[in-house]
Amino acid sequence: MATEEAAKPSPLPPYPEMILAAIEGLGDKNGSNKSAISRYIEGKYGELPPAHPSLLTAHLSRMKESGELIFFKNNYFRADAPDAPPKRGRGRPPKVRDPNAPPLPPKAPSTGSPRPRGRPPKPKDPLDAAVAQATAGMPKARGRPPKKAKTEAAAAPAGDGSAPVKRGRGRPPKVRPAAPSETAAA
Repeated sequence: MATEEAAKPSPLPPYPEMILAAIEGLGDKNGSNKSAISRYIEGKYGELPPAHPSLLTAHLSRMKESGELIFFKNNYFRADAPDAPPKRGRGRPPKVRDPNAPPLPPKAPSTGSPRPRGRPPKPKDPLDAAVAQATAGMPKARGRPPKKAKTEAAAAPAGDGSAPVKRGRGRPPKVRPAAPSETAAA
């Protein structure tokens, strides 16, 4: 029985309690960074689980998201601390107004902006409307439309052979000289 009690590790308080105690114990007015919190916990509680760094990171981020801690300039503060920096909203902060500058004149309420926002609508063309009505029942074909077939008059413009012959695509094959025949050599 005595060996079972000796083998049990000493009960550690929950990580959030240890973190808050570390921030309080360090008492830095600029907040405490993660490595300082970790050193404080290791020094005070001694034997920690092997996954202590990842557990500390997970608990710090969870406490930051829940609002228990404030993270500012790589340091953690208690949310209820009097020297904690003010919590700022998302986005760019507003410009600081010069107190000596004259006040801005009030804007007149406008009925509409001079130029509407967004892409302008397509013009209503009567030909486009007729085509749209004719093809309303048919689904549109996908991809590039096929080439239109040439008419016979355009395919053979002149039968006298004066028109040049259209070549195929790519590099033409190499022309080999005729092999000398045995009859020419004799």
